Amino acid sequence: MISRVTTQTMVDSAARNLQSAKNDLARIQDRASSQKALDRPSDDPAAMAESLRVRTAQRATEQYGSNIADGMGWLATTESALSGALDVLGRVRDLTVQGANDGALSTTARNTIALELESLGADLLSKANSSYLGRSVFAGTSDAGVAFDAGYAHTGAPGSSVQRRVGDDQTVRVDVDGAAAFGTGPLSAFALIDGIAADLRAGVNIGTRLSAVDARITAVVEQLAGVGTRDARIERAQEANMEHSGALEAQRSGVEDIDLARVILDLQVQETTYRAALAVTARVLQPTLMDFLR
Repeated sequence: MISRVTTQTMVDSAARNLQSAKNDLARIQDRASSQKALDRPSDDPAAMAESLRVRTAQRATEQYGSNIADGMGWLATTESALSGALDVLGRVRDLTVQGANDGALSTTARNTIALELESLGADLLSKANSSYLGRSVFAGTSDAGVAFDAGYAHTGAPGSSVQRRVGDDQTVRVDVDGAAAFGTGPLSAFALIDGIAADLRAGVNIGTRLSAVDARITAVVEQLAGVGTRDARIERAQEANMEHSGALEAQRSGVEDIDLARVILDLQVQETTYRAALAVTARVLQPTLMDFLR
């Protein structure tokens, strides 16, 4: 069967071809303006699935980064409080050694040392009740507001701790057990300082208290060393997180972003193709006498 090609058939075919070329040109123009390779899932289903996977991993990495920043804040506050506490206890020890010289001290001198010791005890209690964003750094998961109450009792639940997840399979403790660092109740560093001050005023020799002061200093040093170790871990986690974040961004860019030079070249080629199609169509579909008679 022989098909008859009419002028109208040629016009319809030319219109379809021109519209297709125009659509291709518009698609490339949109891609150049948005600089995105994927506008909709139908553009490339496999690439879209990979894009979603990478973006999910990026959100997880961002959350780990937030956890790391929060954990570093906790550890910095804890380290500062323990370092300050160590300075206070060092001064307490010096005063205890000084106050142990019974024969060389007058009653006024002993009272003066006792007053300074009481001030140091209040300062130590303040450092032990340090907080970060409204949470005590020495009371675990307790919401009591302070790690030690007026009676020097530790308010934290035994064995509780504050953890921050800094990776898919890595958590870091960011608080310190206040009871381990400062003791609790009558066995606490605060009660010890009160006892030393009271003994001084009563004329009791305080030389025997030195071993207890040294024990409390040792406990704070041990906790401070633990904080240093965890701080190093969280810094390594931060470095790994930043590297992973950069790698994921490179993957996302490789999937979603265009090669601008390639798109500009494609745009120029498509514009040339479209202009050529217009020119050829104009020459092929010349007006006839029937067009003027209509």
